[in-house]
Amino acid sequence: MIRLFGTELDAATADFIRANRIRGACLFRQNMTDAAQLTRFTGDLKDVMGDDVLIALDQEGGAVVRALWVPPPPSAMALGAAGDAALARDVGAAVARAIRAMGFNWNFAPVLDLNNNPQNPVIAERSFGADPDQATALALAWMAGSESEGVACCVKHFPGHGDTHVDSHRDLPTVDKPLSELERFEFAPFRTAAPHAPAVMTAHIVYPALDADHPATMSRAILSDLLRTQWGYEGVIITDGMDMHAIAHRYRAGDAAVNALVAGADMVMAIGNRDTQEETVDAIAAAIADGRLPLEGVHARLERLDRLARAHPAGAVPTTTDAADRALMAQAWRRALTARGNPQRPAPRAKVRLVARQDVVSDGVSEAGVPAGAIAAMLGQLFDVELVTFADAETFDWGALPDDGRFTILASTSRRRYGPHARATWTPDLHLALWNPYQALDFAAPALLTYGFAPPALDAVRAWLAGDIEATGRCPVPGF
Repeated sequence: MIRLFGTELDAATADFIRANRIRGACLFRQNMTDAAQLTRFTGDLKDVMGDDVLIALDQEGGAVVRALWVPPPPSAMALGAAGDAALARDVGAAVARAIRAMGFNWNFAPVLDLNNNPQNPVIAERSFGADPDQATALALAWMAGSESEGVACCVKHFPGHGDTHVDSHRDLPTVDKPLSELERFEFAPFRTAAPHAPAVMTAHIVYPALDADHPATMSRAILSDLLRTQWGYEGVIITDGMDMHAIAHRYRAGDAAVNALVAGADMVMAIGNRDTQEETVDAIAAAIADGRLPLEGVHARLERLDRLARAHPAGAVPTTTDAADRALMAQAWRRALTARGNPQRPAPRAKVRLVARQDVVSDGVSEAGVPAGAIAAMLGQLFDVELVTFADAETFDWGALPDDGRFTILASTSRRRYGPHARATWTPDLHLALWNPYQALDFAAPALLTYGFAPPALDAVRAWLAGDIEATGRCPVPGF
């Protein structure tokens, strides 16, 4: 599977695809402008790759979405806070309708990682929670909704990325736990989902209890011995992006691809530049030629990919439910809204001071957060708002804020946890944790948790501040 560059299929890329019989593409935000453009793009990909094409994206919900104009789904942890499997199924179906309308037949979701590490820099609200049974039930419901609309899911990141404090996009994490603990916790959702999941995505993480020398993506002990043999998994195994630093900073692209296939993967996600894609293709061809990848195993892999594609045909299927799906998403965001520490509403038209970051950034996985001005505009519908922004939380002087009686609201609009200076000195009257719920643990202040910053999440906050709704969600991880 390759990534593409630009918003249309150019002749050189089409020639590369035909020459190498590429049958999978993963599209990202930079490949998208609007629904019409994207539908043309996926249609062109199907024309050049063939009917058994697999066209994928990451449309998890929350901050990890690629198509921004479709009904905005809540994050997995928002659904965990709502705690309703029927709602999760409906959301999964609505997500699938929106992306299938633009020609996708594979969604790299849902996340089955159990997030029990408050310092996790990349999973957090992408997880349904920390309880294996509840998180798995919600994930399976979401997946059933997607399947009902003809879009294949891909559970990730096997065998579990929840208990890490390192982002595998940046470096190689290790989860050093006894096998008994891994089986009880990290492995549990994947083991339960294995009979139902059409595809599994590997984690670029070392698990010494199983294989001290190789990340899961390249571990025969994990992909073949555990997943295939012990658990009897018959679906597709695809690697996470092989351009991620956990892999790319340690292996050549071709070697990494062959190692993953030898370990048991069916498809390599070669989403680096064209040079690394060509290196990957050449290395796989060489490994087939010299017997490191025996033809019998190659054909078995191709058959699994064929089954996945034929069960989920590519091609745009228009939807007529956009308005209903937007209402569904708005309801889900509202039901997720979670209060911590008995937050109080300012009086109508009260004088409010909003403190928020100057910039909104992407961490390379998620979309950029909501601008401070957008939050100020939302609050301005209800209150007299003064906006104060900061560039660096660790140098911002909270004590310099005027002692003028304004009700002070901190809005957290990034994924990163706060540092020691902010935790020791900031004293908001209300903390709006609009992305990573664990940020609410950084301050003693009462907090409102949304698990994401999509427009309907802000609408839910405004409705709560106006007294129109209550915050009925329950955070599905320890500490809250």
